[in-house]
Amino acid sequence: MGLIARAIESAGVPTLSLTSALSITRSVNPPRAAFLDYPLGHTAGPAFDRVLQRQILLDALAGFQTIQKPGGVIDLGYAWSEDDAWKDSVMQPRAASGENVEEGAFEDDRTARLETPQYQTAEDQRRAESALARGGCPTCVFLE
Repeated sequence: MGLIARAIESAGVPTLSLTSALSITRSVNPPRAAFLDYPLGHTAGPAFDRVLQRQILLDALAGFQTIQKPGGVIDLGYAWSEDDAWKDSVMQPRAASGENVEEGAFEDDRTARLETPQYQTAEDQRRAESALARGGCPTCVFLE
């Protein structure tokens, strides 16, 4: 995303990346970024915790004012849990088991990717569909 952010910035539109992958973010050098030490896929906070997600978004947007030099990254300081034990399970693939498994194979336990939009609430879905029916939704441009 940092590469895309740099291209958008070159067109005059300010960007800020929200990231849970600090080393990757630093390697692609986005114009500015806000980091959370959260599991990948949960960058904006735990699912359905709308209050925390909103606060994370507001704190990240403050980066437009606080990041003074290109490539700056701020740590938002949120903790997924009281300790780092969660990293033990998400950072290590599990060995595959069962019939016809090659030596050294690992299970893919990622959440399945779907071709249809997924919504946190029925109200989110209603709003998105209503915006599309009115002829557009700036964040739904990929939907047809």
